[in-house]
Amino acid sequence: MTDPIDFREIFDRIPSPYMLLDRELRYVAANAAYLETLHRRWEDIAGVNVFDAFPSEGESRAQVEGALIRARDTGEVTELPLIHYAIERPAHLGGGFEDRIWSATHTPIPDATGATRYILQHTQDVTAIQRLKEAAFGSRSATMLGDDVLRRAETVQSQSRELRNLFMQAPSFMAVLRGPDHVFDLANNTYAQLIGHREVTGLPLRVALPEIAEQGFVDLLDRVLASREAFVGRRVKVALRREAGASLEERYLDFVYQPIIEPDGTASGVFVEGVDMTDHVQADERQRLLLDELNHRVKNTLATVQAIAQQTLRGAQDSATFAEAFESRLLALSQTHNALTDSHWAGAGLRQILGQELGPYGAERILMEGEDVHLPARVALSLGMVFHELATNAAKYGALSTAGRLRLVWSVTGDESLVFEWRETGGPAAPRPKRRGFGSRLIERSIAGELRGHIAFEYGDDGLVVRFDAPLTRALD
Repeated sequence: MTDPIDFREIFDRIPSPYMLLDRELRYVAANAAYLETLHRRWEDIAGVNVFDAFPSEGESRAQVEGALIRARDTGEVTELPLIHYAIERPAHLGGGFEDRIWSATHTPIPDATGATRYILQHTQDVTAIQRLKEAAFGSRSATMLGDDVLRRAETVQSQSRELRNLFMQAPSFMAVLRGPDHVFDLANNTYAQLIGHREVTGLPLRVALPEIAEQGFVDLLDRVLASREAFVGRRVKVALRREAGASLEERYLDFVYQPIIEPDGTASGVFVEGVDMTDHVQADERQRLLLDELNHRVKNTLATVQAIAQQTLRGAQDSATFAEAFESRLLALSQTHNALTDSHWAGAGLRQILGQELGPYGAERILMEGEDVHLPARVALSLGMVFHELATNAAKYGALSTAGRLRLVWSVTGDESLVFEWRETGGPAAPRPKRRGFGSRLIERSIAGELRGHIAFEYGDDGLVVRFDAPLTRALD
């Protein structure tokens, strides 16, 4: 045996708003959808006359009351395809009254004698779709769409759902704002995503998005309403809170504020449409920075090559000596460039740079002590040349010219500076030179000039010791 059907539960679960009145137009029942739509609790309206619960005067009340009484007295279904009826907003939604547009059907429920006992009202809030039509076609959209469309609530609702779906799924962000307080009538999915999926329908702009109140957009909307002229913004920066409790996030928007013009020539609201251009702005900025960086690197590289050529030529005894030394130094520069190219100029590892310069002399002769350090591109280029000069000197005159060894020790300080020691052992003594050669000048220029660091040379019987420090994070010219 099946359980009896609980029609009251079914009534409450219907997703569309329904309510039931007695002959005196007092509330007998209302489903959950009705209460949610009108922001009311059942205990606040139970047994209350509908016009006491929702006061109204003028034509709107006359139309609704007339339709209800005709349904009660004639026993026939009455329809109101479109009716303006203001609803009081609760305090947590800003208070005041909000003009809404409804489609309503009134069905009389007779008693055993055939007289009407109750009146069942089915309502549908079509405010959003009507605002959208007005924004798209002007306030004469009702006439444009045809009287036969507006005479049937079912047809209005069907078209409303279809157009609303198109509006909600549009790839650009859209919203309809009404009145001098710019109250949200509608905002589509893309708009919701832009503002962090906050509930804004029925709220004034200042309440819904308080962070933009001081950014000039409210004043701009005021001017559009007053002037009745559209405003077009290109890559306008706005700070939005896209998650609850999160910090403000900068976005760049292309948008149009289009005034909604009424038949009397006044502007009743603003239709907002636009595209989030943040990714494009950031991509353009990255491209500009890359071009600036490339231009700077090319200039630095050419200046380095020019200096290498001039100093090598100055110290060369003949063309063969010049060619050998110049080619060797260009090769060192090229190897560092290759390492940076492999990383898309994101930098290179310190051990990688050292390995390229010292690999030919045998790993067993090189002792490295220190964690690998990521070198920014400009630092890697400069240190590549420094290590090449030190290695060349060691191979000609120092530890690598005999059976000596190199001990390389480094660390990174708390202020992100590289501290490095180059120590040669087991080789010939390193007397203090009578004059500075190109190699030492290039090393000093690279460390002190380009990297803004400090360097010291220590000469002695045990071999050459070079100590330097260089910042890794300082912006370099």
